[in-house]
Amino acid sequence: MNEDFLQFIWKQNLFSKTNLFSTNGNAIEIIDVGKQNFDSGPDFFDARIKIDNVLWAGNVEIHLKASSWYTHGHHTDSAYENVILHVVFEDDSSVVLENNRIIPCLVLSFTPDLLNNYQKLIASQKWIPCMDEIRSIDRFFVKNWLDRMLFERLERKANEIQNILEQNQNSWEETFYQVLARYFGMKVNADPFQQLAQSIPMKFLARQKNSIYQLEAMLFGQSGLFQRFDCDDEYLAGLKQEYQFLANKYHLKALTPGRWKWLRLRPSNFPTIRIAQFAALVHHSQSLFSQVLHANSIADIACLFACKASDYWNTHYQFGVESVQKEKELGAISIDALIINCVVPMLFFYGKINDSQELKDKACTFLEELAAEKNSITRKWKECGVEVKSAYDSQALLQLKVNYCDSWNCLQCEFGNRIIRNIGVGKS
Repeated sequence: MNEDFLQFIWKQNLFSKTNLFSTNGNAIEIIDVGKQNFDSGPDFFDARIKIDNVLWAGNVEIHLKASSWYTHGHHTDSAYENVILHVVFEDDSSVVLENNRIIPCLVLSFTPDLLNNYQKLIASQKWIPCMDEIRSIDRFFVKNWLDRMLFERLERKANEIQNILEQNQNSWEETFYQVLARYFGMKVNADPFQQLAQSIPMKFLARQKNSIYQLEAMLFGQSGLFQRFDCDDEYLAGLKQEYQFLANKYHLKALTPGRWKWLRLRPSNFPTIRIAQFAALVHHSQSLFSQVLHANSIADIACLFACKASDYWNTHYQFGVESVQKEKELGAISIDALIINCVVPMLFFYGKINDSQELKDKACTFLEELAAEKNSITRKWKECGVEVKSAYDSQALLQLKVNYCDSWNCLQCEFGNRIIRNIGVGKS
């Protein structure tokens, strides 16, 4: 038993509502339980409750024990002065405010099965708490909840992009360039790649965009990776010299090379290859975000991102180490990942800011048309019997796993809610 569970019982109106009386004998009728507060202050706002046939509007506080009012320090916090009802599981103390008003106290009564079902979920040692029950949840409810998860994920990413946009004085192109750079680094090198983009304003790259050599010099120099490679390589020596000129011209200061990770990466995903491909993309593109906004299909966007590293990298994965000749072209899987993680959130956020349902719908359509991501999480969801047909599904399921299942947040999850209440369960 915990307070989160009691809040769930109150929010969902799962308590006995007949013949309700406070611990002091006051008749109680719950008109509206209020809105749950996830920040500091009382647990529920704007509740409407009749006490001895007098309608009260205000806040509700919920505790396991009534004495927690004092152990939590609410008696010294003015935010709790408007509490009209104290809801508890155990009444072990009266609560009296400074004005000598006694807050009515209600002891919740509910079916034991609710607590038993909840305890079974949070005691689970499975990959997800409801792994044994999820196959029996009605598919209609599964689809609706995954829709909610997808939009929750897009909203979270939109908030992240908004912070970047504000840092860039509302420059959409600069923001897109930095977000794109982040996902060029994939998960393992996302942070250093974004830091690299932030360290070189796009306008500096634009001035050198006609020269792939100068773009590579600027990006590799800023990355700090020149310090990692101490070898006799003519191409590397030339880039270093060019970077010194550009660094003086633009007053640049390189990042530290230790930020970049190499362990367990495929050679095609080494930071050197990714930076070279990013330089090639900058070299061949113009007003990239504007073009993305006007693209009508995934194929159109894939064409915008089609790029391959300069000729030196045909025989190299790192500076000074020759390899079998192979063009380092940005692959289809990498392009799909950029669309999923950069293009879609940017389109959704731009549509949100500009009140364009068309752009938000386009973002979701792109996800529905892209293949589902293949990783350990999506594989496990399939093992649980959940369909993962598209990137729309995989993004929703990633949101669910990371933000709900991993923290046993079953009370806020539609699946957990239905399992605890035993509704919409049993159909396949």
